[in-house]
Amino acid sequence: MEEPKFKRVVLKLSGEALAGEAGYGIESKMITSIANQIKEVIEFGVEVAVVVGGGNIWRGIAGSEQGIDRSTADYMGMLATVMNSLALQDALENIDVPTRVQTSIEMKQIAEPYIRRRAMRHLEKGRVVIFASGTGNPFFSTDTTAALRAAEIEAEVILMAKNKVDGVYSADPFKDETAEKYESLTYMDVLNKNLGVMDSTASSLCMDNNIPLIIFSITENGNIKRVVLGEKIGTIVKRKGSAE
Repeated sequence: MEEPKFKRVVLKLSGEALAGEAGYGIESKMITSIANQIKEVIEFGVEVAVVVGGGNIWRGIAGSEQGIDRSTADYMGMLATVMNSLALQDALENIDVPTRVQTSIEMKQIAEPYIRRRAMRHLEKGRVVIFASGTGNPFFSTDTTAALRAAEIEAEVILMAKNKVDGVYSADPFKDETAEKYESLTYMDVLNKNLGVMDSTASSLCMDNNIPLIIFSITENGNIKRVVLGEKIGTIVKRKGSAE
């Protein structure tokens, strides 16, 4: 049996990844595929925590551009992440993967409040833990949530699954045919070149806590397992001099 490279991971899913080809809302085929890929990883004994975005339903920045107060728009986005998290929990439990949703904003009727020690205990028992509602504060992205939770639960890596690109490029590959794909970057490269991998707050958190980030495509079945087993797909971002 192949040995996984990581014992505990944070999987960061954009809301758009759940939308699939539809581009909006939740596509049943896509969320089922993601759930099955997570199950493959769990079967290797890897502990998986998930942070889900909400952009397939609502984007806080877009809302503020429409004249909604930025804090209010961000809270609306947090609620969108809860909807996505519940949908993913349902998809996982339909294939017999025990799952817990923890929210940064308390809503006891549908999910547990985020408690670090409880989250770590769930992971140790083989349950998938989905972190919903971001950090619970406006002006922070779900990328920052992924970096913060990864540091808190002592995850070894953040797996950033994308539904349109298979790594980090020097320019938009859909607009620039000469765009070059990077196999490896440092966090300083990401910040200095403004590559848009994740926001600067999240990048700084990962760099300060020496948490590597792997960006890859979620649309190809089995990619999560490939990354966990150490196959070199996508782009790895790490602190300079840290081990891969």
